[in-house]
Formats: sequence, structure tokens, C-alpha cells
Amino acid sequence: MGQDGGFRAEEIDTSRPHPARIYDYLLGGKDNYEVDRRAGDELAAAAPEVRIGVQANRDFMRRAVRHVVGAGVRQILDIGTGLPTSPNVHETAHAVAPDVRVAYVDNDPIVNTHAGALLSGSGTTSTVLADLRDPQAIIDHPEVRKVIDFDEPVALLLVAIVHFLTEADEPERIVATLRDALPAGSFLVLSHATSDFADRRDAEAVYNQATATLNLRPKAAVMRFFDGFELAEPGLAQVPFWRPDAPSPAGSETIGIYGGVARKSA
Repeated sequence: MGQDGGFRAEEIDTSRPHPARIYDYLLGGKDNYEVDRRAGDELAAAAPEVRIGVQANRDFMRRAVRHVVGAGVRQILDIGTGLPTSPNVHETAHAVAPDVRVAYVDNDPIVNTHAGALLSGSGTTSTVLADLRDPQAIIDHPEVRKVIDFDEPVALLLVAIVHFLTEADEPERIVATLRDALPAGSFLVLSHATSDFADRRDAEAVYNQATATLNLRPKAAVMRFFDGFELAEPGLAQVPFWRPDAPSPAGSETIGIYGGVARKSA
């Protein structure tokens, strides 16, 4: 589904919280429902650092985008886009290089609709309704192919999305499928929630009634998603400490989100 795709109201599930809408609420956005706000409040009660954590994750994404564009990449595939929060990926990228092309992918019709409205008329972006659990369909999607040339380096963004894949979804296989579609010189930008810094089983439980469960993983498991890539310094780090460009907020050492940027050399 491209920018011009409309969705019937009944296609949008407002009976259960959705990760993108919870995230939007925690960032102070308005594109969410009461069920999402309740889940967000429960999440903040279970993990008090969650609000500074989601902001730190957004800031990591922007620093990572500036890094990959600065390294010469001119096309970005952002899977698990989330609701538009300015500055967006394309805004961040275009501030460095106006010719960067971006394909946004998300499985929530609300996200797709908002992104499509935001990007209407832009020939350098596309918005696609698709699911990370079917990576080949994303790679082959005509709206993705309209802006992404897989013969040239691509920055693949999997920011705060892989932790919504269960082990049954085979997340390592999914990431490897996407990796194998990328040519040498491409980048992977990935962030992932963890309970390495605090017991966050209560936070995981908040998502049991959501449209996707939260699956916290230790550092060693997150590292495996970078197989076939070479991590840039400082390696896999808590997101506020990945190449910070401003002082980290108080409590940053408790943020349970890892982030890394890595290059595919062959």
C-alpha cells in the first residue's frame, strides 16, 4: 500500500494498545487512544525510566541517521516507522543531504495514513503497509522498490522494533533475510529493549494485551542481529551513550535500550 492508500475505520484496531501508539503517547504525541494511554501509564509505572528512554531512543536514531548519511548512504529503509515525530528520518537525513530517499514501513494502518499525509507529494519518500515478520515481502514491495535501489548501499533502520518479535517469529532469520538483500557498504541501525539493567518483567507484561508482545533480550542476543556487519564505535551501547552530542539526562544509566550502527563490508 502506498501513499495514496486509504483504510476503512474497521481496519484500525482500537480495542488493544498498539506499540506505535504507546510510543507516540510516551513521547507526548496526540495520535493515540485511551487504551494506548492506559498502557503507557502502566509501562511508566513498571519502568520509571521509560519516558526518558523513548526520547533517548529517538535521539539515537537521529544521530545514527546523520552518521550513515555522512558516510555517503543516500537511501534509507525504515521498518517499524512509528507515528511521525519531528524531526523524522527524512527530515534528519535531508538536513545532511537533500537527495536522500526514504521508504517508511509499518504494520499499523494509522501510522501508514499519517505518514502518507505527511509525505504527500514527495518523490523521495514512500510509505508502505507491511509487516516485519514477512521481510521478503518488504524487499519486493513495489513502493519500496520505487525509492530503494538494492544495488546501491542502503541504511536499514530497525529502531525499537525487533523486540516485538517473539522467538517463534525467528527474529535472527528475519534480520538475516533483510541483511542478505543489502549490498556491501550498507548499514544496519538497530535498537532493542533489554532487562540487563533492571528486572522489567512487569513492563513486558503490559504488552501481553497489546497487538505485539515485548520480548526483552540480553546484550549477547542483541549482538547476534549484527552478524555479517561490522559495528562502528562505540559498539553496542545503551542508546544515550551511543555517540552523544549533548549531556545525557539524569537516570540515563538505567535506560534499558541497546543501540548500534554497523556496516556490511561484503
